[in-house]
Amino acid sequence: MTRRLLICPALFFALQLAAYGDEKTGQRPPVTANSDLEKMKKLAGSWLAADEDGKPTDQVMSIIKVTAGGSVVHETLFPGQPHEMVSIYSVDGPDLVMTHYCVLGNQPRMKADRKSAANQIRFQFAGGSNLDPTKDKHMHEATLTMVDKDHIEVNGVGWDSGAPAKEMCCGLKLVRKQ
Repeated sequence: MTRRLLICPALFFALQLAAYGDEKTGQRPPVTANSDLEKMKKLAGSWLAADEDGKPTDQVMSIIKVTAGGSVVHETLFPGQPHEMVSIYSVDGPDLVMTHYCVLGNQPRMKADRKSAANQIRFQFAGGSNLDPTKDKHMHEATLTMVDKDHIEVNGVGWDSGAPAKEMCCGLKLVRKQ
């Protein structure tokens, strides 16, 4: 019993050291380069809803931050609202992938289309958890357009009963909070 009590903390400590990389240099392993992840990192900050003229309102729609040593982008959508959601962007091999933690209680996964336009990232459905895409309502596609460094547009396609849903995942026009 005492042996187990000593081994568990030692194992935990060893795992913590491994997570920080080489203890002599204090450097972490390099983050895998991915141009789409780099685009996402540049969006770090708070994003406000735009009015009809494209001017910022005071409504925060998205908060984006880079975390996990630069390997993940974390987005909180509709922060503080009853329909708050989270999307996590990370690299899987050569691909940028997104897992969307939806207010519907499901987690669709999408993969960025490598043929997206230079100022866009188009995500396409690649599976998910807690959903059956042939019948459950879920986010199925999303296109992020970087208009310029301070303006983005997000258009989504929701699915219900195995087909595009008309009243789900509408577009957002956002302005970076200064």
